[in-house]
Amino acid sequence: MAFHYDVLVIGGGHAGCEAATASARMGARTCLVTMDMNKIAQMSCNPAVGGIAKGQIVREIDALGGEMGRVTDATAIQFRMLNRSKGPAVWSPRAQCDRGKFIWKWRETLDETANLDIWQDQAEELLVEQGAAVGVRTIWGAEFRARSIVITAGTFLNGLMHIGRRMVPGGRIAEPAVAHFTESITRHGIRSARMKTGTPVRIDKRSVHFEDLTIQVGEDDYHQFSYLGEPRKLRQLPCWECYTNEEVHQVLRKGLPESPLYNGQIRSIGPRYCPSIETKLVTFPDRNQHLLFLEPEGETTNEMYLNGFSSSLPMDVQLEALRKIPALRDVKTYRPGYAIEYDFFDPTQLSHSLESKVIKGLFFAGQVNGTTGYEEAAGQGLVAGVNAALSASEAGADTAAAKQLVLARDEAYIGVLIDDLVTKGVDEPYRMFTSRAEYRILLRQDDADARLTEKAYHLGLASSERMAWWKQKKQAIEEIEQFCNMHSVKPAVVNPTLEQLGTAPLRGSAKIADLMGRPQLNFQILSQLVPELKAALDAPQNRKEEIAEAAEIRMKYKGYIEREKMVAEKMHRLEGIRIKGHFDYDSLQSLSTEARQKLNAINPETLAQASRIPGVSPSDINVLLVLMGR
Repeated sequence: MAFHYDVLVIGGGHAGCEAATASARMGARTCLVTMDMNKIAQMSCNPAVGGIAKGQIVREIDALGGEMGRVTDATAIQFRMLNRSKGPAVWSPRAQCDRGKFIWKWRETLDETANLDIWQDQAEELLVEQGAAVGVRTIWGAEFRARSIVITAGTFLNGLMHIGRRMVPGGRIAEPAVAHFTESITRHGIRSARMKTGTPVRIDKRSVHFEDLTIQVGEDDYHQFSYLGEPRKLRQLPCWECYTNEEVHQVLRKGLPESPLYNGQIRSIGPRYCPSIETKLVTFPDRNQHLLFLEPEGETTNEMYLNGFSSSLPMDVQLEALRKIPALRDVKTYRPGYAIEYDFFDPTQLSHSLESKVIKGLFFAGQVNGTTGYEEAAGQGLVAGVNAALSASEAGADTAAAKQLVLARDEAYIGVLIDDLVTKGVDEPYRMFTSRAEYRILLRQDDADARLTEKAYHLGLASSERMAWWKQKKQAIEEIEQFCNMHSVKPAVVNPTLEQLGTAPLRGSAKIADLMGRPQLNFQILSQLVPELKAALDAPQNRKEEIAEAAEIRMKYKGYIEREKMVAEKMHRLEGIRIKGHFDYDSLQSLSTEARQKLNAINPETLAQASRIPGVSPSDINVLLVLMGR
């Protein structure tokens, strides 16, 4: 039996859900193939969304018309804005979610999406004809034909789980691995390798002595993930902090010979920035304690997640170590932590649209590209889904290529993520940080809609409702800025407050916009002194706090923002110099040997991309510039 679609998405995780909804919203007849419809967008590890740089990605997904932000807001049980003590360039939203409600909210979203079908099955064979992906055959013999195919298989490809010396095939605890799909892809010249990740023990909260823990409450202000979402509705719950101790470490050290990470059982590379508890002990032998967070898994469930205690040690070692923590002395667990190895594909064989350079019409997104994290996966999924829909359109490949969704490094963290993957490749699971973005003051969490919503609307991705709201918000921000640029304040009004705050008093009248440049001042302080400013800030009828924050950040950091834009513009000149197909790198003896090898392997589209390849030096770029000039 054969089914025919424009776009086929393999895998119902965070990348797959965003890819499928984006493709369908673009007008492509789309089918999502998933192994279990009851575990759509399963949060395999921590049921949390966002965090440092990851929160910015979710805001970008939302600004582009994606769904992760809205689903998160609807199912959040704790929200916090991280990095408040630093500048707004690195403020990062994070939410703990109800795991079960998150799945069903996503399922509801998929069910309500036009042009989208769901099929519960397991992909077994990629069908390729004349160098192009044309379909997939499943383990039950169903055949799906499509113009574009998006692979978002997560950790399921030849997945192998480890607890102590026991190994069980699986893509997730109690879920089967996908055994043959990788081989059906690699036989066509696509390179694959192995990675490893892990997850902690799950704890029954009824066995926890909360009196021995430190409470960590969330925030309940106007901040949220979606620019269109409704305020949080679920009961907000605290998280809790505790520490390991030397007794815990003694038990863990005793179990190290049985650890798959250190007995030679696991050979693949794990995430350096989210190490297991046994890796922490080996890497930091002088530390006598490590911070742990006990976090709720849902609004009503007793299940809790012990963040910071990822492990693949034997079950008895994990349990004995946990019971050396005072708050967990009587702990009961639902399941132990475990490690999992899985296949991924070399992302340098992808273009920036996430289409394979080897097989036409085949797109990859998520952990199969060597990344880790729900947010990184979802961002890739959205980009792959849009470009797969464009590639499958009746307008033809040329039109699709002209309209591709390719985000620059100064446009979005998603752009940084994809450029890093396809240009540099990965030797460990890739995780996004604000430090990876050279233009992070342009990529703030507050302005993702300003950067991306109009682009998404013109692609047909963002709705007219979203575009209308952005126009209203943009106008409201500009009106506040205009008021502050026009309205002067006399010294008598503000000098007592300025002196109290330890900043120089005014000698004459000053514009509010100029006063906002002082680090000691903000809208909250000035609006108490200037009634007209308070009226201007209260004028927007919808989400006035969000609008005021956006205006304040733009005014307070105006100089930094403009300077970074100038730097980005200079780099755009190199982005405009296309070099793909212009050079036989092997014949250019003026390039270093390493540069020739790397340029051949990556085959960059532009000179700017070439400049970001590790091993290609500034002098190599100058050689290419001279040759392009000739």
